[in-house]
Amino acid sequence: MRPFFAAILLVTMLPQISLSQEIVKLWPDNAIPNSLSGTQITEKSETDANGILRISNVTVPTITVYLPAKEKANGAAVMICPGGGYGILAASHEGSDVAKWFNEMGVAAFVLKYRLPNPDIMSNQHEVPLIDAMQAMKLVRQNAAKYNISPDKIGVMGFSAGGHLASTLATHYNRGPQANEMAKPNFAILLYPVVTFGDKAHAGSRDKLLGKLNTSSEMISYYSNELQVTNQTPPTFLVHSEDDKAVPVENSINYYLACLKNGVPAEMHLYPTGGHGYGMRTAKFGSLNTWPEACKAWLLTLVTSKP
Repeated sequence: MRPFFAAILLVTMLPQISLSQEIVKLWPDNAIPNSLSGTQITEKSETDANGILRISNVTVPTITVYLPAKEKANGAAVMICPGGGYGILAASHEGSDVAKWFNEMGVAAFVLKYRLPNPDIMSNQHEVPLIDAMQAMKLVRQNAAKYNISPDKIGVMGFSAGGHLASTLATHYNRGPQANEMAKPNFAILLYPVVTFGDKAHAGSRDKLLGKLNTSSEMISYYSNELQVTNQTPPTFLVHSEDDKAVPVENSINYYLACLKNGVPAEMHLYPTGGHGYGMRTAKFGSLNTWPEACKAWLLTLVTSKP
């Protein structure tokens, strides 16, 4: 009898489990923008020696939903954009791990699995990650009541190249054919972000997004997000290590200065050590270990100060 009752208990728990990690497709089947018909590629997921889940060859973009316990929920939400140089998605330490951390503080989280630029399977590859991010933000906001969140407390977070995507969403949500105020994040959290495609650029991310032959001065400027900040850019929190050899610290510094110039509330934390790609794995880097608490204080102050 005990195995039987155990099975019954498991079945009764399944709806709650599936709701907490619901996976939502961004687009209807056979209606994914910029996809080239007749092309096929197989998505890959693998865990490397450091325990990092690496996803590549994304053709069906999604958001995975992580909801806090109802008694903890404060109405805030964050859409998380994992990094990976626009070549892969570091979906665990820059995705699901962070989502669970947000849940602990009562914040809903949505991990974005966005398409990675690939001219073999899509047109205008430089548009595609942003198109996915805009659609994801709109879907989250449209379903705010379902997820028990406030539509004016939904932000975006990005790591490395995911930080480029997040800062592009924060500065380009009202541009292009997909422009929509519903896609505007209410705040942005940027961790060691790729921001510029000019001087101090992370060349790998730039070449993946634009293609090596699509680097006109106009395109470089358009996707150098420190040049695209306006007084409509949302409040921003930035974290960067001064010894980052992959994405120079100036990426964050120049975005911060652009926020100040345009009257955008911003907070930046620079740390002497940490390198790149640490996510929340910071115990061995001294003062860098404090960035999550600083971020938590900034975010909760921001979202609880609104009516």
